[in-house]
Amino acid sequence: QVQLVESGGGLVQPGGSLRLSCATPGFRHDRYAVAWFRQAPGKEREAVACISGGTRNTHYGDTVKGRFTMSSDDAKNTVLLSMNDLDSEDTAVYFCAADPRAFDNIAFYCRSYYFANWGQGTQVTVSS
Repeated sequence: QVQLVESGGGLVQPGGSLRLSCATPGFRHDRYAVAWFRQAPGKEREAVACISGGTRNTHYGDTVKGRFTMSSDDAKNTVLLSMNDLDSEDTAVYFCAADPRAFDNIAFYCRSYYFANWGQGTQVTVSS
C-alpha cells in the first residue's frame, strides 16, 4: 500500500519561507512520479510541482515558478517542497501525490487526475 505523509505546514508571514516534506515509506519514489498540489477554499486543486520517476524531470505551476523548488532525498525516501517569497495567494492545503507510472512527459501529466495516491494534506497559511 502506498503511503504518503506530509509535514512542515504552518503559519508564515508574507515574504517568508517554508519547507514541506512528504515521506514516502513503502515505495521507491525515484521510480514513481511524485507531485505537490494545493487547494485553497472555494478553488480547484492546483498543480504546484511534479517530478517524473526515472528521468526526474520537473515541472512547476506558473504561479510558483522561480519561488518554489521540488527536490527529493532518496536516502530518506522523502520529497521536499521549498517555498520562498510566500504571499497570501499561497495559502492552501498542500497535498503530496504519487503514481506508479513514471510520466516522463511530466509537464503534460502534472494534473491531479493522473495521480492515484494522495496524502492527507498539510495547511499552509501566509498571513501577517
